[in-house]
Amino acid sequence: MRRTGRPGSGRGETGGGRALVAAVLIALSLMVIDARGGEASVLRPLRTLVGAGVGPVEAAADAVARPFRDLASAVHTNSRLRRDVATLQAQKTRLEGQLRTTGLDRNRLAEYDGLTRTARDTGYAMVPARVVGVGPAQSFSRTVTIDAGSAAGLTVDSTVVNGDGLVGRVVQVSRGTATVLLIVDSGSVVGGRLGASMKIGFVRGRGGFGDRSRLDLELVDNEATPARGDVAVSWGSARGGPYVAGIPIGKVTRVYTSPRELSKRAVLDPFVDFGSLDLVGVIVPTDTVSDRALVRPTGRIR
Repeated sequence: MRRTGRPGSGRGETGGGRALVAAVLIALSLMVIDARGGEASVLRPLRTLVGAGVGPVEAAADAVARPFRDLASAVHTNSRLRRDVATLQAQKTRLEGQLRTTGLDRNRLAEYDGLTRTARDTGYAMVPARVVGVGPAQSFSRTVTIDAGSAAGLTVDSTVVNGDGLVGRVVQVSRGTATVLLIVDSGSVVGGRLGASMKIGFVRGRGGFGDRSRLDLELVDNEATPARGDVAVSWGSARGGPYVAGIPIGKVTRVYTSPRELSKRAVLDPFVDFGSLDLVGVIVPTDTVSDRALVRPTGRIR
């Protein structure tokens, strides 16, 4: 005869279930009685006794678990601190980068302001360009390369200026760049005029660069004597090339006489700092078609 189950197993399971139900009912009843009795509950002594027994166990368990909780908190705090440090480091790096470029940005803004002021004061339209190269010293010529060419409307013998004064003239043009011969080059000759006396002459470069940049002014009138501190400007030509009129060149710092030539010469300190050239303006006709915005005589770049 096949067995279908263990003898008495049904009775055991039934008895266990009844016991669980009875225990739950008793617990609920006690909770109700304790809640209704409040502070005068007959179960208060039992609750106190249980608390006295369970309290030390909870305290011991808390003492055991506290180091693990503290460790987890420390790990969380340390991770947060690392994130904060990383954020602060990124902010520091960004601020340092901004600090390093602040001077450059400020100087370039001043150069743009100077170029727009020059356009407004002289009435000439200009193509703005930046110096991107300097001619090799081995060539014995003082030239720079700018990042504008024929596509921007530049032609050979265009006058080049910046916010301080006369820079030079364009001597070679490609589509995207141009070569500028600086007025400090020993082969450069510019027609100049003294502002105080209106006497004219020729300004020649000495070939110096940077702080050594000096110019010589030889007046056409041998009887005229330049005054120290007088300002020389370009007197230009009929077609405005290679130099337009009225661009400041430099200030007279010394005057001397050449006994052999019986002429008076003046040494000029140029207004342009040729050792730090950056933004320049190439003077072009106002109707020039250019691949970039022109600086107009109104002072606006458009």
